[in-house]
Amino acid sequence: MNNHLSITDIVESQVIAAINSETKLLKAIQSECNVAFLLMGDIMTLPNYVRDLQKHEMKVFVHLDFVDGIANDKSGIEFIAKKVKPDGIITTKKHLIKHAKDEDLITIQRLFLIDNSAIDKGIQMIRSSKPDAVEVLPGLIPKVITKLTDITPLPIIVGGLIENKAEILQALEAGALGTSCGSPELWNLGI
Repeated sequence: MNNHLSITDIVESQVIAAINSETKLLKAIQSECNVAFLLMGDIMTLPNYVRDLQKHEMKVFVHLDFVDGIANDKSGIEFIAKKVKPDGIITTKKHLIKHAKDEDLITIQRLFLIDNSAIDKGIQMIRSSKPDAVEVLPGLIPKVITKLTDITPLPIIVGGLIENKAEILQALEAGALGTSCGSPELWNLGI
């Protein structure tokens, strides 16, 4: 049984720093964001990145699909949990959600919603994998965000193609818990 906080308990700033470079890592540490999605790293650098962010009181989620040198399997998840020690993981692979939950990590299932078929398949995926939250890309689809919040009780995080404060506010008004943004200019909006 998982004893961790839920994603809704830890999200204070509704803008989440999506970090894909060391430059952005430093900017995220100095930002208002309290949650970071780490979209980079390898077996050697990942533990330091996570530690640096957590030292600055950020909750860190490692996107497993972007980590080099660590297998996307049960052993890889165990390594992440015991040696890297993030708060949680993000993945597009539903089979990794169960392994991560077994390691007491908060889990986020990432979905790419390009058409109605992808939405239906995504709903089936989250029903079977039972993540703690769902990240939906692209994040510029308020109609779909509203539909998903009506279908599932899981917190919805949106990301991808978000370029300004108005788009963030639209996503939040549609029911998203937060927005993951790769642009450091959006990390200090006071949202």
